Amino acid sequence: MTHNHGKWGCACWGADDQIGAANLITPEKRMAALRSIESPRIFDLSHTTSADAPFLRPNQPPFLLMMWSTWRDAIRRRRGIGMTNDAGSNVERVEMTMHVGTHIDALGHVSKGDRLYNNLDAAETLGDWGLNRLGIEQAPPMITRGVLLDVAGIDGGEHLEAGRVITPADLEAAVARAGVSLEPGDIVLIRTGWGRYYGTDNARYLVGEPGIDVPGAQWLTGQGVTAIGCDNMAVEVLPNPDHAKALPVHQHALAEAGAYLIENLALDELAAAGATTFCLVIVAPKIRGATGAPVRPIAMI
Repeated sequence: MTHNHGKWGCACWGADDQIGAANLITPEKRMAALRSIESPRIFDLSHTTSADAPFLRPNQPPFLLMMWSTWRDAIRRRRGIGMTNDAGSNVERVEMTMHVGTHIDALGHVSKGDRLYNNLDAAETLGDWGLNRLGIEQAPPMITRGVLLDVAGIDGGEHLEAGRVITPADLEAAVARAGVSLEPGDIVLIRTGWGRYYGTDNARYLVGEPGIDVPGAQWLTGQGVTAIGCDNMAVEVLPNPDHAKALPVHQHALAEAGAYLIENLALDELAAAGATTFCLVIVAPKIRGATGAPVRPIAMI
């Protein structure tokens, strides 16, 4: 089954739409995913975000966490105003881009020229304090069927190599091996094996990556998927085979199709369990105007 989003998102979702392909997760789709759970097993699909997290220079700052106030400071202040029970508390300050660690991209993250999703003007959509439309606070909680497409071993190794394009034929073959058919509202997670280098060899993790190119992205959005996730930094292949193009998969998925991208996933445990379909829960924090947000996706089988 195919789903035609049109050039700038599906017109049936309306000129005011800000949630894109999340419209495809109907109440019936959500309930079917929840009813599919047969065991108490939960798979955490996120990496721990820390100072060791890889980040892309120069447009991404590193993750920094520092103590803003400690228990000693708190006790001293409270004693100073007459409190007697010596209640200490620790409070941190965090500085980060929303695109470090396991995270989801908001639909306003990437433009195609001066156009964002739903043909919104990028200049008008970007305000002094973030996005005034298409920010991550618009992304609804997603509870739907997840589908794991494991392509890590298709070239005979434990993982695909950097720059390896995952083609529509590769995706079709992975769907056939999984014994499933993609349906509107599904979220597809692609395992390339590249995630083994996250936090263990960041230099290699960032130098390039296997992933889909535009034809693969178009094939997936043509099936009506709500989101595409991968165990790499950007979902898409890096470097792109056309060295004159930057982030063309982001342009298609986010700006044209309104399909979300979920990056830096941890998929090895799920694959080792032999899971192909599962109930997937992804909830992004409502940070007004943010171009993405950290998430902790969980799969239940």
